[in-house]
Amino acid sequence: MTTAQLQHRLVQIKTELAALGPIHPGSLSEQYNVCGTPGCRCKDPKKPEKHGPYCHLSYTWRGRSSTRFVRPSRVKALREKIANYKRFRELMAEWVDVAMALDVLEREAAKHVE
Repeated sequence: MTTAQLQHRLVQIKTELAALGPIHPGSLSEQYNVCGTPGCRCKDPKKPEKHGPYCHLSYTWRGRSSTRFVRPSRVKALREKIANYKRFRELMAEWVDVAMALDVLEREAAKHVE
């Protein structure tokens, strides 16, 4: 790619980053639980039926892992935030790749000037 193409891509990346919206790291999974109530259906010896599914968020931020349950009414919004965070990470990695490619081209151009 040429310097102009790489610089154009940087502008596109910055525009996409600005338009992302709310973000949140992590992943969602469904959990089924057993309660502590004696005689509950989840403790049936022949055919136990666990409670759930419950949506569970797991993430690590600044070296600390965290998990929490998510209310069903909040799952859709959280999925969007997680997708935005994934796209954010992809764009940041591409930004670094483009910046490094630009640096290579600039060093090559400087060799020919000297």
